[in-house]
Amino acid sequence: MIFNPSEIDYCQNANDFFTKLFQEIPELIFQFIIAPDNTYSFPFLSKEIYEVFEFSVVENSVDLKRHVYESIHEADQYSFLQSLVFSQKNLVKWQQEFRVLIPNKGLRWFKVSSKPELLADGSVAFYGRISDITTLKNQEIKLRISEERFQFALEASTAGVWDWDIRTNAVFYSSQSMKILDLEEKDIFDNPQRWDEIVHPDDLEKYYSDINEHFENKIPFYQNYHRVLTSGGKYKWILDKGKVIERDTDGKPLRVIGTHTDVSVQKEKEKELTETMELIGQQNRRLLNFSHIVSHNLNTQAGNIKSILDFIDDEDTLEDHKEMLSHLRTVSNDLNDTIANLTQIVAIQNDLNIEVKPLLLNVYIKKTMTIISSYVENHNATIINTISDDAVVNFNPAYLESVLLNFTTNAIKYAHPERSPIIEFGFAIENGRKVLTISDNGLGIDLDRHGELLFGLYKTFHKRQDAQGIGLYITKNQIEAMKGKVVVSSKVGEGTTFKIVFNDTI
Repeated sequence: MIFNPSEIDYCQNANDFFTKLFQEIPELIFQFIIAPDNTYSFPFLSKEIYEVFEFSVVENSVDLKRHVYESIHEADQYSFLQSLVFSQKNLVKWQQEFRVLIPNKGLRWFKVSSKPELLADGSVAFYGRISDITTLKNQEIKLRISEERFQFALEASTAGVWDWDIRTNAVFYSSQSMKILDLEEKDIFDNPQRWDEIVHPDDLEKYYSDINEHFENKIPFYQNYHRVLTSGGKYKWILDKGKVIERDTDGKPLRVIGTHTDVSVQKEKEKELTETMELIGQQNRRLLNFSHIVSHNLNTQAGNIKSILDFIDDEDTLEDHKEMLSHLRTVSNDLNDTIANLTQIVAIQNDLNIEVKPLLLNVYIKKTMTIISSYVENHNATIINTISDDAVVNFNPAYLESVLLNFTTNAIKYAHPERSPIIEFGFAIENGRKVLTISDNGLGIDLDRHGELLFGLYKTFHKRQDAQGIGLYITKNQIEAMKGKVVVSSKVGEGTTFKIVFNDTI
């Protein structure tokens, strides 16, 4: 049934009808007219307006207009008036939110919604309603504050947030997640398969295993460490955490949320700690071995000295004494050499402030060749150097001289008797590290038999009277003191190649 007021026969019936109708309408109903001379009149204001705004009944329209305007919060008065003027001039719907400071109720939010109509005399009539939106506005403000706090937390946090809708296979990545991958927010990256494609191949199996274990409800949430390839072509370590927040009736996941955290620095520290622990372990093993060697060698030398002195006590002739004193001098010299060698090793292992400088390799190779030039000539040795003049390594100058001298003289000392020694120096980058290679065509070493003992103290592998087994041990200690390492490959009868892997990275 369509209501038509003209069909109501009696005025009283119409008044009763509208009274009951307005009582059921929660909004505040009004009508006001703005005349061409900009004067206001208020033909109709529902009594609820007076009650809500706590107005006293004012018969003077000018006072009522002023009273309404002044009750509006000072910060909203200008925008309120501007929106009304705009609606009046353009005859468009007037909608505006504003605050009113009510004496007893305090600050309240309202929304006016009104339709203007141009009258025959040029006046503009507004018919509309006012709604109390304080509760809604407070909720909006709380939501906005909550969102701002959340956004601030996201921006301040090092963790990126992701939200995967499995039904649509669409995923949202926060700006921090994009930043981890060196991507811009404008870049399109909304498919979960794209993330899977950049996970390091060595980490994929564990990555999928952890996710599926959670998807199958075996664990309450999942977390996984894996590497991802950034747009810059480098891998970063990521701590990925996630939890299913919605499942279907069969328990299958529908939506998953989680975080990404860049833990590259932490992983690097863990790697450094592991390497340090390995180094400490090696040093402890060397120290134990060193203590055994010292104990054995010094006891042996001391025993020899005691035995000779006992012989001297037992011998009566001067010739016998001279012979024993000659033996004693030999033992004393050996003891002196042993102590000197052990002192040098201790000095290397205890030096915590080793000077490190950028060194031109060729400068030190040429210096080594100058020192042993006569030795090279006497053995008819050939030196081949393929290293460019600009090759630089960060190393201790004295250690580099010692390393080059030891490896070069050893290559000549253990030359093959049927051919002249050839020594070749090379330089390369392997796995991002600078590597110096020193190769020879000498006797070679049986690494299957002697590989583990090659760099041991006083270990020799060829029947040479001048072999002491101290050079390689000292050289290895010097290289490791610089956080480098030495690798050897050799074939008996063909030659040996030593690789010095420096701590330098590219």
